Amino acid sequence: MYSELFCQSNFSFLVGASSPEEIVTTASFLGYRAVAITDECSVAGVVRAHAEIARCRLPISLIVGSYFTFDDFSFVLLCPNKPAYSELCRIITQARRREDKGSYALSEWDITSLRHCLLLWLPTGNTDSDEKWALWLKRFHADRCWIAGQRLLDGEDHLRFKHYEMLSETFDIPVAACTGVLMHHKDRLPLQHALHAIKEHTTVEALGRKAVSNAERALRPINKINKLYPTSWVNTTNDIASLFSFSLDELKYQYPAELVPEGFTATSYLRHCVEEGIRRRFPDGIPDSIRATIEKELTLIAEQEYEYFFLTLYDIVQFAKKQKILYQGRGSAANSVVCYCLEITAVDPRQINVLFERFISKERDEPPDIDVDFEHQRREEVIQYIYQKYGRERTALAATVIAYRFKSAFRQVGKALGFAESQLDFVIKKINRRDRTIPWQTQITQHGLDARSKKVKQLISLVEQIVGFPRHLSQHVGGFVISAGPLYELVPIENASMAQRTVIQWDKDDLESLGLLKVDVLALGMLTAIRKTFDSIAAQYPISPSIPFITRLGDDHQVYDMICKADTVGVFQIESRAQMTMLPRLKPRCYYDLVVQIAIVRPGPIQGDMVHPYLLRRHGKEPVSYPSTEVEQVLSRTMGVPIFQEQVIQLAMVAAGFTGGEADQLRRAMASWKKDGRIYEFRDKLVSGMTAKGYSTKFAEQLFEQIKGFGGYGFPESHSASFAVLAYVSCWLKHYFPVEFYLGLLNSWPMGFYTPSQLIQDAKHHGIEIRPVCINHSEVEHTLVFSNGEKAIQLGLCIVKGLSEQSAAALVHSRPEHGYDSIAAVQQLGLPVNDIEALASANGFAIVSANRYAARWKIMDRQHALPLFANESGQHAFPFSPTDADNLLEDYASTSLSLQQHPVSLLRKHRDLSRFISANKLHCIANKAVVHVIGCVTGRQAPGTASGVTFITLEDETGNMNVVVWQATARQQQSAYLSATILQIDGILERSPEGVTHIIAGKLTDRSDWLSSLRIASRDFH
Repeated sequence: MYSELFCQSNFSFLVGASSPEEIVTTASFLGYRAVAITDECSVAGVVRAHAEIARCRLPISLIVGSYFTFDDFSFVLLCPNKPAYSELCRIITQARRREDKGSYALSEWDITSLRHCLLLWLPTGNTDSDEKWALWLKRFHADRCWIAGQRLLDGEDHLRFKHYEMLSETFDIPVAACTGVLMHHKDRLPLQHALHAIKEHTTVEALGRKAVSNAERALRPINKINKLYPTSWVNTTNDIASLFSFSLDELKYQYPAELVPEGFTATSYLRHCVEEGIRRRFPDGIPDSIRATIEKELTLIAEQEYEYFFLTLYDIVQFAKKQKILYQGRGSAANSVVCYCLEITAVDPRQINVLFERFISKERDEPPDIDVDFEHQRREEVIQYIYQKYGRERTALAATVIAYRFKSAFRQVGKALGFAESQLDFVIKKINRRDRTIPWQTQITQHGLDARSKKVKQLISLVEQIVGFPRHLSQHVGGFVISAGPLYELVPIENASMAQRTVIQWDKDDLESLGLLKVDVLALGMLTAIRKTFDSIAAQYPISPSIPFITRLGDDHQVYDMICKADTVGVFQIESRAQMTMLPRLKPRCYYDLVVQIAIVRPGPIQGDMVHPYLLRRHGKEPVSYPSTEVEQVLSRTMGVPIFQEQVIQLAMVAAGFTGGEADQLRRAMASWKKDGRIYEFRDKLVSGMTAKGYSTKFAEQLFEQIKGFGGYGFPESHSASFAVLAYVSCWLKHYFPVEFYLGLLNSWPMGFYTPSQLIQDAKHHGIEIRPVCINHSEVEHTLVFSNGEKAIQLGLCIVKGLSEQSAAALVHSRPEHGYDSIAAVQQLGLPVNDIEALASANGFAIVSANRYAARWKIMDRQHALPLFANESGQHAFPFSPTDADNLLEDYASTSLSLQQHPVSLLRKHRDLSRFISANKLHCIANKAVVHVIGCVTGRQAPGTASGVTFITLEDETGNMNVVVWQATARQQQSAYLSATILQIDGILERSPEGVTHIIAGKLTDRSDWLSSLRIASRDFH
């Protein structure tokens, strides 16, 4: 038997070349008694090792530890018990918090203060240094330290062993055999070298003696270990392993107790808060059925001891409510009447039919899942409230593991192998990752890389291995962990790259594996836009609009008429081209239709071929049928077709005999199947279980395909229900208050699917006047103004590229009552010249200058900026008069949009475009007719469900056109397909029975050179 006490996984970033799962699986296969995961100043990888051992029931013990360096002292700390684990987390936290993200700094006191951890010392070989540290160890840690004896077969082992024996005999410190594992198998040595070179910002060739010299830092068979080390050293590893009893399962989480006022228990205070919410949510009295549901929920919450979780969320949303920060709970919270009464979610439980057991279940015994979205521009206020309330010692954000994706892997591995950076960038730009029939490994050979070259073969192999490897820890989008005591006793905390943020070393999957709770405080741009729209309405009318105010009005047929026409640019969730295509087909007429609409345009239903059957049944063209009563109970609300993630999980239970625990494992496998393929472990059980119960094999295999689709993007009904509320509210606002709605969107950007240029084009198509940037009329943000008695939008200074926020604010603050009467008056404000020139480029001086070129000419005259010459009228006229093309290019360069004319309308003036059909005339063209169109590319989408199809959106001055590009077409015309800003399409018009029009592209012609300096932002492959 042997126990490996020092292993660095790939969570020792750019050092370890194997995952924690690979290490524990291989160690178990080799017959090790125990294995330690000891990443450098980190425990980020231990949960994955722990979960793998539990999942596969591996007969091996996991030891939690960490590797450190302090000056010339290197050592490993190991945790035999829970106090030792807390001690290790404290030391890692202190070391990490002293330095910026990615670094750490130990102090000698950190090591001296150890009382519970065991210490494995790695001598350097320098006699003076090692004897100094040996004396130090004997003084402070005599009874719990060992020398880590490594044999690396590098020609130095005889000297190394003599040194170990001398230290052991002189200072009475026992020696334990130790490999210092960096990889689970010796085949990973080339990858380890590449990672090392990336870390050192050099090439593998230039590493020289710094590189690991051979493959002996891999897990080795026990018979080889016994040959390499003295028996006593090997036995010592097992003696040390026998001292360990700690398991991550011991970690228990406690929420802060100060949330409960004096005189209440957690249970009674939660009930008190719910009763207050009942009076607000049900002012006309609560139905008996809802009261019964509340009692059932409160009982289950008390049994599972989740009161503090709900009270924590309640406290956060009450803070947001007091600060007038708009929010909306989603996730499984939408299933809970308690959450509705606590005002965590706005989803009325009477409007949906989702089991509360999907939210909290005794059988699943896992924490509830509640996400709360806040306005994206004000979420930081909520985050800082949490930090201030609980302190940095008791709260931090969960981490997100940033992994290598193809581009970063290809570029960094290529540089490590010595390829020129320019060559790598060229190849990356040429590879079409959307083309799933020709893999990138083949494509690179078409762009100057020789597949027969050993170096290129190495590049391909290493990129394939490194994709998916962790690069670093980043902060989760909003998952907070809050504890009753010091959080660093549960998990180490480190600084995030963003100021005023700290993160723990585990991500959300790790927290879920250990059953630990987190509170998701997320950001949503649409909430900012809705709140700003509400503010604009309230400023004009004696009403206080709110989300509940709008939803209480009931389903508005005029709003749904707008939705069915796919007039949904800028609204929430149903604004994409795919959703717009589906809206006229599904024809939503009520809230629950929107719930289905949002969820149906997702990989699960699409890949499971569920969309067409649902539409046929919805419109009465196919009978609704169920293979059994059990299936009917699950699918009745969606006409016998599984649309939601919860439904496929429920089907696995009722139709295939899955237990609650197995269903939960299936759900977790769904979430990660593209990473590890574990979903296939359930295929046989699912199919055999369903066929044994009398279901057809076709039905069973179809369900499995849908489960895989949900793995690509799982979308539960609870999320869709919450999103449908915001989708309807945004549509209602767009229909009844369009000016205020567009204004809210523009002042909330960046957010959503569309650029300001596209939003403004849509607003103009709705008859809304948009007024240009002006030094005398523009505020910092966009504003609502009246023009000839009609509402209009005045563009704000914020849209001007290169104009700083400080200068924009100063310009508005110092504006005279009657406005600026000259450029010189603005120059006297002392603004930076670059800011004034940016204003001129955006034609902001049009009110006092002939054109933007004349304004820039005037700005160059520094003399007139002096007070003495401020009112002098004499000046040389600027003779240049810009053309329409000049103005258009300047508009796009300075604000990314033009109010004067569209690029296509400009082309029509100077070129014969008579054969091109404009967007607003496509409805007049017969189905299957050949058409020629031209427009600006505003979006390219290649969803994984579309079998290689790309959807391109073209915009002309009259509207948008939807183009379908098949894979073969894209491949043959790749340059125009990927890079054109102005694109000509020759193709076939196709129109569905519902009137949805597409153009099937035949020929793609890049016409960007017709306006060669034009820079149009498009949303590509999001």
